[in-house]
Amino acid sequence: MQHAILKFEQLLTENAIYFPTIDNTILETKKPAKWSKKEILGHLVDSAIHNLVRFTEINYLEKPYHHRPYNQNDLVSLNQYQTIDTNELIQLWLSLNKQIIRIFKSIDHKALDYQITLNDQSVIDLKFLMTDYVEHLEHHINQIKA
Repeated sequence: MQHAILKFEQLLTENAIYFPTIDNTILETKKPAKWSKKEILGHLVDSAIHNLVRFTEINYLEKPYHHRPYNQNDLVSLNQYQTIDTNELIQLWLSLNKQIIRIFKSIDHKALDYQITLNDQSVIDLKFLMTDYVEHLEHHINQIKA
């Protein structure tokens, strides 16, 4: 788990510096039926919001924890990420993820085995959810950087 936390911290540190240097024209350019880079960053905000709740709730709700999905496209549209101030969006993304790192660092080792039931009734554990979150974050950061 320590490797995932270090990777997570590195992604935040590097991109908190890099994201503000990207020209707004590049961030806001859209292709038909695709998110702009700014909307991808907004999606990462939505992901952070939902996963912050998951990483918190799993510690006190009845087990197995039931993973609730969310509609990514509707949230990106409803939250109007394309028009939000870029610096505000970056700060929101950064603040939410700093809190998730705090939770990652404080999770009891035994909690990593907590069971999570997905919508399709498959089961994962908290360790998988945490490492998958970091991989998801990296994937979308790479899209923004491309």
